[in-house]
Amino acid sequence: MPITKGFQALVDEAMAQVTTHSVAEVQARLADPAVQIVDIRDPRELERDGTVPGALLAPRGMLEFWVDPASPYFKPVFADESKQFILFCGAGWRSALASKTLQDMGMTNVAHIDGGFAAWKKAAAPMVTMEQHKAESAARKNSG
Repeated sequence: MPITKGFQALVDEAMAQVTTHSVAEVQARLADPAVQIVDIRDPRELERDGTVPGALLAPRGMLEFWVDPASPYFKPVFADESKQFILFCGAGWRSALASKTLQDMGMTNVAHIDGGFAAWKKAAAPMVTMEQHKAESAARKNSG
C-alpha cells in the first residue's frame, strides 16, 4: 500500500495550525511561571545532548497518555490551564505534530519551538546536562 500523505505534508499541515515560537521568544520567557517547556525527545537524545533548564521531559510516545485525564498514565501538570505548554523536539517536526495532536485533543494552551533543540543550541540558548536536570528536579521537589 503506497503512502498517500508523506511526513512532510503532515508536518506542513501541523505547522499551519499550531502556534510556533522562535528560540528568542521562548528564551525570553524561561523564567515565566506561566510557561512550561516540554521536551518530547527520546531518552537517547536527552542523554547525548541535554535539555532546556526547567523542561518537563515527556517522551513523544507517551504524550497523549500523559495529557488525557482518563488515561492511567495521566500527569496532572498537563491539567494546569494557566500554563502555556511549549513543546520542542530535535528539529521542530515532531513537536509540530505533537502540538497539533494536543490541540486535536482539546488543548488550547500549546505551542512549539521553531527549529527545535537544534535551533536552541545554534542560538547558544541555556542548556543543562541530564545530570544537572535531575539535580534541578530533585531540588524543586524538595523545596515544594
